[in-house]
Amino acid sequence: MSLVQTAPVAHILIVEDECLIRMLAADIAAEQGYAVLEAGNSDEALNLLDQHPGIDLIFTDIDMPGRCDGLALAKRVRHLWPSMHIVITSGKVRPSEEDLPAGSLFLPKPYRPEELAGAFTHALQ
Repeated sequence: MSLVQTAPVAHILIVEDECLIRMLAADIAAEQGYAVLEAGNSDEALNLLDQHPGIDLIFTDIDMPGRCDGLALAKRVRHLWPSMHIVITSGKVRPSEEDLPAGSLFLPKPYRPEELAGAFTHALQ
């Protein structure tokens, strides 16, 4: 009897208020073999992070509704879950390196599917 070992599946939380963009990002992540959760704002994201301790990476847009924008959410995530990987995106804002949480990646919009998939792979290494 042989047992096939598979690599553990990384869990990604997609935080994007624009439904179609969120669905596209979730599809790209799922096609790469990641388990995906989705949130439409920072409040939903924080609830999901509390309920699902196995999330490995958060991908968040900066400009969105909720108690905080995506950049503030990313900083809060870095504080509460220091080992979580973070990828931040925006088509309106270009944050400086100093504005980004330590160790996070920034991916400007618009991005191609392969760029997003590459950002996930790079961030999770």
